[in-house]
Amino acid sequence: MNKLLYILLFCYTATFAQIERVEPPFWWSGMNYSELQIMFYGENIAKYTPTVSDDIVITNVVKTENPNYVFVTINTKDIPASDFVFYFKNKNKVAFNYTYSLKQRKEGSGLREGFDSSDLIYLIMPDRFANGNPANDNVKGMDDKANREGDFDRHGGDIQGIINNLDYIEQLGATALWSTPLCEDNHSRGSYHGYAQTDVYKIDPRYGTNEDYLQLSQELKKRDMKLILDYVTNHWGSEHWMYKDLPTYDWVHQFPGYAQSNYRMTTQFDPNASEADAKYCMDGWFVSTMPDLNQSNPLVLNYLTQNAIWWIEYADLDGFRVDTYSYNDKEGIAKWTKAIMDEYPYFNIVGEVWMHDQAQMAYWQKDSKIAEIQNYNSYLPSVMDFTLHDAFGSVFNEDKADWNSGVQKVYDNFTNDFLYPDINNILVFAENHDTGRFNEIYKNDFNKYKMAMTLLATVRGIPQIYYGTEIGMAGDKGKGDGDIRRDFPGGWEGDTNNAFTANGRTSQQKEWFDFSAKLFNWRKGKEVIHTGKTTHYLPWDNVYVYFRHNDTESVMVLINNSDEAQTVKTDRFAENLKQYKKGKDVMSNTTVLMKNDITLQPKSALILELQ
Repeated sequence: MNKLLYILLFCYTATFAQIERVEPPFWWSGMNYSELQIMFYGENIAKYTPTVSDDIVITNVVKTENPNYVFVTINTKDIPASDFVFYFKNKNKVAFNYTYSLKQRKEGSGLREGFDSSDLIYLIMPDRFANGNPANDNVKGMDDKANREGDFDRHGGDIQGIINNLDYIEQLGATALWSTPLCEDNHSRGSYHGYAQTDVYKIDPRYGTNEDYLQLSQELKKRDMKLILDYVTNHWGSEHWMYKDLPTYDWVHQFPGYAQSNYRMTTQFDPNASEADAKYCMDGWFVSTMPDLNQSNPLVLNYLTQNAIWWIEYADLDGFRVDTYSYNDKEGIAKWTKAIMDEYPYFNIVGEVWMHDQAQMAYWQKDSKIAEIQNYNSYLPSVMDFTLHDAFGSVFNEDKADWNSGVQKVYDNFTNDFLYPDINNILVFAENHDTGRFNEIYKNDFNKYKMAMTLLATVRGIPQIYYGTEIGMAGDKGKGDGDIRRDFPGGWEGDTNNAFTANGRTSQQKEWFDFSAKLFNWRKGKEVIHTGKTTHYLPWDNVYVYFRHNDTESVMVLINNSDEAQTVKTDRFAENLKQYKKGKDVMSNTTVLMKNDITLQPKSALILELQ
């Protein structure tokens, strides 16, 4: 080999050999979050002094007890989109360098609008939805291999499978897609759910690539649909590359090592809670394979904040669903949330606050008067209505009502709406990937399904449905999470039943889908449902009646949860009916005269557009 060529090749190799990872891998010019902290990782990298080209100023350098990390901060406020070079010196001699990119930000990116009450969110588990690219079912270096027969194994669903079936989701009437996490989860077992991530800047290769995820976002935008990323701030997976070489001992909570969370989220605000109980809630690990991240460490908090903003900007996201929101350090998660909302004022974030009391859930919504008592504000725009979910799980089997059963449970849930600062920005749902399947609980009773979906589609808040429910999919939570996360029929080559197509559906699947699509597509254009006021009436004989109304329109909803036919006297609702003479049945297009009593069949629902 030519001696000069050998020297040049050696120098080129040495330039990059010292740096193994850089995160964020790139950033954007013109961001409000302009104090960019770049993490450089490589063996003994801390012994070198970083400098940067182009008159860019390094405002801070943090070196930790682990010599393999250097955190370098620059202010990008006035730096145009460009490439510039970081030099790492030893005794004033450049040992290696790294070219970093600030990209041109998309025009209007900071003003993106998030999901809201005009949307219907469709929740999927990508591994169980559709396998669009069998070639990535097994990937070298990824421990968990495809085995469709195992409930806890990977089945091969991927991003291409989602893209291939976006028309189906759109036909259903959904306007937003929430997928459980897609980032790398490289564990030997159970990695299909994605909640124990091992690289938060990289899509798991068994789902596809970062570019595939961007394509999914673009395909949704073509349909005027939105993309919601499932973000996990509370923990990573025990195989995460950083956990195996921690930047600081307190990057994760240690006791030392592992300690289990007590799951008592009330300790976050209970004035009588012991410090020990509060610590084990916030700092204990969710499970032994999910190290608990320490958001009170500024380096950790900054890393998570930048990672979240990076994904929003890169993938053109419309919202986050944040897993285990109320298990985080509450001061840290508030700072994280505020930083994102400061960057994107019209973005939306819904937090999983799995509690069973409206006041306790309302505590976590932005500008809560309850939290204000403790001088706390989470800045979280939306929370999930778990108390309504609790009612969904039993109410339709309660044929006879009293003060504490039947549709009285639903009525009572809404009597506490005053506790929430923004009642329209509440996520409402009958089930999700962690709960019992609605159709399993109610043994695929179509009448009960129609009542539930009517309720979901017409009450305040943002409705979310779980993949497959709309075709009658069931699953027994008692058999484990795998059974409530079954494969969507038709998502795999060779499936004898393809419910993605009208011709491929069974007669039952067709009945369920057609009802659901008509209901949810009707909802799509009804501003009175999205933002109208609610007036409801005390249930009689297990019949619940409520109105959604605004200055120009009114919708009357009647749900007969009784196992007997019931006649409703309309004069009881005079305050809401005084200017209306008739109502059009949304599902049948027949007309109902408001001067007459209305007879409802057992276990039935009626939606009337008042005229």
